[in-house]
Amino acid sequence: MNRHYYISDNLDELESVEHELEAKGISTEQIHVLSDNEAAVEQHQLPKVASFLKQDIVHSSEIGAAIGVVLAALLLGAAYGMGWTETAAGWVPFAFLAVVLLGFCTWEGGFLGLQEPNTHFRRFKRLLKRGKHVFFVDVEPNQEEILDQVVKQHPRLKVAGTGDGAPHWVITWLQKWHQFKRAI
Repeated sequence: MNRHYYISDNLDELESVEHELEAKGISTEQIHVLSDNEAAVEQHQLPKVASFLKQDIVHSSEIGAAIGVVLAALLLGAAYGMGWTETAAGWVPFAFLAVVLLGFCTWEGGFLGLQEPNTHFRRFKRLLKRGKHVFFVDVEPNQEEILDQVVKQHPRLKVAGTGDGAPHWVITWLQKWHQFKRAI
């Protein structure tokens, strides 16, 4: 999926764009509004970005996990190379320590990410502080034309770039989750 970013200072217009996109087949789960004024976004019933996704938790946890894998592999390699695994205890304490090391690095990465803005949203920090809103849509290649048609009808939307969107399976899972919630 591709993600298209737009800047606006008018939530009424963003609400209008959202309804037009949904009417043409783009689901709510593909549409998001990033804003420092969450109350106004909620009042307009726009799909806001979850608080934890505004932070860099996921990205930093992935980095922490990668570091943890490297450190765990080094630990296991050192234990084997030094012959420590040939003792009565064998591999068990080193495998356990490697798992703990991996878990700690992942947790620490997430903890550090909690203190940083999401890497995908850093470039909008100044705009958000000035009261602007970031409207972004994740679209499949066959939905690009629909998005272009709707956006052309709203010349006050400023194009702010593109990026990698959420994976298709995430959008599908969210759609099924929301259907399930409505059913109960």
